[in-house]
Amino acid sequence: MPVTVKIPAPLRPLTQGQAEVALENAPTVKAAVEELSRRYPGLRERLLDDKGALRRYVNIFRNDEDIRHGKMLDTSLSAEDKLTIVPAIAGG
Repeated sequence: MPVTVKIPAPLRPLTQGQAEVALENAPTVKAAVEELSRRYPGLRERLLDDKGALRRYVNIFRNDEDIRHGKMLDTSLSAEDKLTIVPAIAGG
């Protein structure tokens, strides 16, 4: 079973409107982001900064756990894991 990545509405224009993307070979969150970036140009720049680190205003959850509370992009993935990309929302 593949890893499922849930794409938030603001990023869906980059994924041809897809709300979910299945990735077959993604042993880590970093590998998942790299695969998404290969398939969907422009996505990497929205998720990672110039140094390859997760942008401050982007959260990624593996299942229900924020990867910032663990190994960040080095977080391991298993078959059937769900990644959810959540851009921070600012306002006032």
